[in-house]
Amino acid sequence: MCGILAVFGCIDNSQAKRSRIIELSRRLRHRGPDWSGLHCHENCYLAHQRLAIVDPASGDQPLYNEDKTVIVTVNGEIYNHKQLREQLKSHQFRTGSDCEVIAHLYEEHGEEFVDMLDGMFSFVLLDTKDNSYIAARDAIGITPLYMGWGLDGSIWFASEMKALSDDCERFISFPPGHIYSSKQGGLRRWYNPPWFLEQTPSSSYDPIVLRKAFEKAVFKRLMTDVPFGVLLSGGLDSSLVAAVTCRYLAESEAACQWGSQLHTFCIGLESSPDLKAAREVADYLGTRHHEFHFIVQEGIDALEEVIYHIETYDVTTIRASTPMFLMSRKIKSLGVKMVLSGEGSDEIFGGYLYFHKAPNKEEFHQETCQKIKALHLYDCLRANKSTSAWGVEARVPFLDKEFINTAMSIDPEWKMIRPDLGRIEKWVLRNAFDDVQKPYLPKHILYRQKEQFSDGVGYSWIDGLKDHANKQVTDAMLTHASFIYPENTPTTKEAYYYRTIFEKFFPKNAARSTVPGGPSVACSTAKAVEWDAAWSKNPDPSGRAALGIHSAAYEEAVAAKNKSSLSGSPKKLQGVGEKAAAVV
Repeated sequence: MCGILAVFGCIDNSQAKRSRIIELSRRLRHRGPDWSGLHCHENCYLAHQRLAIVDPASGDQPLYNEDKTVIVTVNGEIYNHKQLREQLKSHQFRTGSDCEVIAHLYEEHGEEFVDMLDGMFSFVLLDTKDNSYIAARDAIGITPLYMGWGLDGSIWFASEMKALSDDCERFISFPPGHIYSSKQGGLRRWYNPPWFLEQTPSSSYDPIVLRKAFEKAVFKRLMTDVPFGVLLSGGLDSSLVAAVTCRYLAESEAACQWGSQLHTFCIGLESSPDLKAAREVADYLGTRHHEFHFIVQEGIDALEEVIYHIETYDVTTIRASTPMFLMSRKIKSLGVKMVLSGEGSDEIFGGYLYFHKAPNKEEFHQETCQKIKALHLYDCLRANKSTSAWGVEARVPFLDKEFINTAMSIDPEWKMIRPDLGRIEKWVLRNAFDDVQKPYLPKHILYRQKEQFSDGVGYSWIDGLKDHANKQVTDAMLTHASFIYPENTPTTKEAYYYRTIFEKFFPKNAARSTVPGGPSVACSTAKAVEWDAAWSKNPDPSGRAALGIHSAAYEEAVAAKNKSSLSGSPKKLQGVGEKAAAVV
């Protein structure tokens, strides 16, 4: 990941202002420690901190068109840049950077080219011919972007809030799938897939189509000129990413630049569930596995730095970000600059606990849509900023545009959790990779129950955080929390503690408004309670109190599966591919 900062319409264009822009851009250097760049044009500034993944030798930014009248600063990866270059043969490219196509696409298509990009990105582009500019963010919000306004009438864009929070009176999280145009004077949505309207789809489920779509999503994310690996927790999602990557490395000569043995990484407390599960998957796949340990106190000691980097006070995000932050530092120390990760699957396939209570397929689908739309505020933010804090780039194949469109077009009846049919959560994904002839993963791993949120790194992690917060926040402080924090008032001591740290770094109203409102409940908010009133009694955002619901449903599904197996012949699915047609 790189760090970008752009400012337009400054009244002051003195040397002092240039120095200030450099100083603010330097706050993003952790995102791009490899090189810095700055382009100034009249009252406009485009700054860049580079993490070199593709074309490390010549891809420094900002990037330009042929006559340097178009300047662009980009944070991200454009996976289809080679195909786009074929469409731009009349243009002369200066670098091998995947991001340079943006400048030339703008010349050819104007502002309407963004949907042609396949990748994760946030970029700002200046056209000096008329001093117009645009800014855009990828479809789901995998890469972060903030937009701010100064008292002098200037408009700011930055990868992280810390680069503009001091100099802007107001700022917001730039919405995913949107473009800002100075010519048209505002934000507009460029990403408009069918699922976005939340209408229930009716396409039949074909496991082979789903499998191939995911494999393609993983393959394209192996575009790199630097060492890479996979974050492997041992759960379904990360294990599938690792399994598909291993197959690609074994079959593709071009992918073997860094050796045919995949590097995998996992972190946890001593004897944590994730460490055990990840080691089992790594042994099966034959990866070069790296296992990192931490203790609760080390995580607590890192909290202030974590909150500074991830820029949120959301409880579940902080809990999960801290181990990821610690692991990223270790990964960087090994010389690895890019990793693949499994974020997004639970949102697409309804993998969270409360989806067991979905009353019908319509509500199930609508909730998955809502979860995907909010990913930029939670899991995308965590994955990107936790790794970028140490100059590591995280790529997320489950959030590939084409894969999401494929998965979200499936009739949600197939995604519903049906213990009576042996279908546990995310069954359509598990079934798609249940290949008897050439297994991707052993059955017991492919159908392993999802670990509770934040518990996988070690069951004492959340308890340790709560105990620490209880010592820092008194009963009186929590009682009067609504007077101190009237907006998004914390309801637990842990939430109060994180809020105090956040406010120390980001004291403006605009900063606290970038964090989602209301109590942080990882299992969603009102929808979980609407489906089952018992969820309202769960004060912990990890959903731990509902573990019994989850375990009971899982055991019922396993029993149904075993009963089906003992009956002599497996039930057949209607409208699915032949290779994965048996109910498991």
